[in-house]
Amino acid sequence: MNWKPEVEVDGKWSQNSLVFATKQEAEDNAVALMWRWALVTNTRAAETTDPVNYRWVDGKLVSVEEKH
Repeated sequence: MNWKPEVEVDGKWSQNSLVFATKQEAEDNAVALMWRWALVTNTRAAETTDPVNYRWVDGKLVSVEEKH
């Protein structure tokens, strides 16, 4: 199972296209997003079957290239 970061704004959960291999990466990224947005009231990581496309390394996004 992979993980998507989510933020809650105005009582609604929102997510973007980022998918991480670990729950911790997704949670850390959601918290970082919270500090950039003004109206976030909560953060979480949601399970997904979408393929991993990013890593969260030292507080920075790192793109993961698909292997063909």
